Amino acid sequence: MLAKTESTDRELDQSAIDQVMMDRCIRMSTMAVQRGEFPFACVICKDGEVVIESTNRVALEADVTRHAELVAVSEAQKILGRKDLSGCTLYSTIEPCAMCSFPIRETRISRVIFAISSPMMGGYSKWNVLRDPEISRVMPEAFGPVPEVISGLSRGAAEKVWWTWNPLIWWVIKQRGCFGADHDPGACERLHAVPERGGFLRRLLMHLHPYHST
Repeated sequence: MLAKTESTDRELDQSAIDQVMMDRCIRMSTMAVQRGEFPFACVICKDGEVVIESTNRVALEADVTRHAELVAVSEAQKILGRKDLSGCTLYSTIEPCAMCSFPIRETRISRVIFAISSPMMGGYSKWNVLRDPEISRVMPEAFGPVPEVISGLSRGAAEKVWWTWNPLIWWVIKQRGCFGADHDPGACERLHAVPERGGFLRRLLMHLHPYHST
């Protein structure tokens, strides 16, 4: 009973951290608007502490690859001094697209949490890069294990930022089905991480090609 209680307490603590970080992420999305960007924002944390927070920099740098998640992943590696971001959680106001999801898997980020789904471009709901076990099974030296994914956290608050920014554009986005699903805005979907599976081939590949050692 004691062990079960301790486990429940840890889950409650983590849920509280997740809420704080997502609230921070949503506040960052309002800052993105002030900078002339779309309301995209991302926060990466480790052990309950913020490593880096970012917004899109597509308009500011005239570069379509400067998505908030890519900016955050790049900076987190520099701050922590390594490619391996195991143990980190990535929070995003919008589900990471496929372009952003591959680096998330390559850096072995352990948890991905987002507010608004992206049925047209999402790296989970559309292309399933985030939850694909095959890429880490076939190329364990390059791709990390399947991370935990939580979708829909604070979806209503995140959508409100978009609506406040431009109600007409947000209406068009919703009508096209680009962002957001039709389920209860207070509901969350949680998919647990899939642990790495051992094996001689995996150990050999990791030894011959220590992709994440530096």
